[in-house]
Amino acid sequence: MGDALRAILGRAAAHRAMPDLTSLISQWGYAAIFLIVVLGNAGLPVPEETVLTVAGYLVWQGRLAAIPALAVAIVSAVIGDNAAYWLGRRYGQELLGRFVQLRPERVAQMQRFVERYGALAVFVARFVAGLRFMAGPLAGSTGLAPIRFFVANFLGAAVYVPIIMSAGYAVGYGFGESIERLRRAAGGAEKIVLAALVVVAVAWLALALRGRRRS
Repeated sequence: MGDALRAILGRAAAHRAMPDLTSLISQWGYAAIFLIVVLGNAGLPVPEETVLTVAGYLVWQGRLAAIPALAVAIVSAVIGDNAAYWLGRRYGQELLGRFVQLRPERVAQMQRFVERYGALAVFVARFVAGLRFMAGPLAGSTGLAPIRFFVANFLGAAVYVPIIMSAGYAVGYGFGESIERLRRAAGGAEKIVLAALVVVAVAWLALALRGRRRS
């Protein structure tokens, strides 16, 4: 779980140069969520967790509706993962070796995990940073049946997406007024909203995980 938190922080830092996600999602709405989540689940380095957190925050603001936002995010996650699955099924190890920038021993470890646990590994991978985008191509390359992958992947997305969006909503519920005051004081800088969301969401996740470990 610590690796997951570090991965979220790393992604947030790596994508500072990207267009402001709050303004992007506000302008393009559900289409922006769909595109970014599809690309993230297909394996491209886009900040999927941040997008879902921002979407949850915008739901709290009333700028997005909860049910459509959840539906679009879940569907796009499933589409992206299934695209990666079929690429892995078609190109196998060649795809992993050419496009996945991980150590060979790390890839082999993930592959053994998917081979051993099958559909359960696909479900669990949704919650593990680093393994999430690898589950599709690995499941495809190891010959996991399409229907088993689809069901496990859909169930994982149906659980994972609401959790992350709820974190963004919780940030708005608990700190939204303070964040908006800060944004107005800075002249409407959308980056402040994004930075505050990422910091508060990561801190919230860290406290939740620490409490779980103690219990």
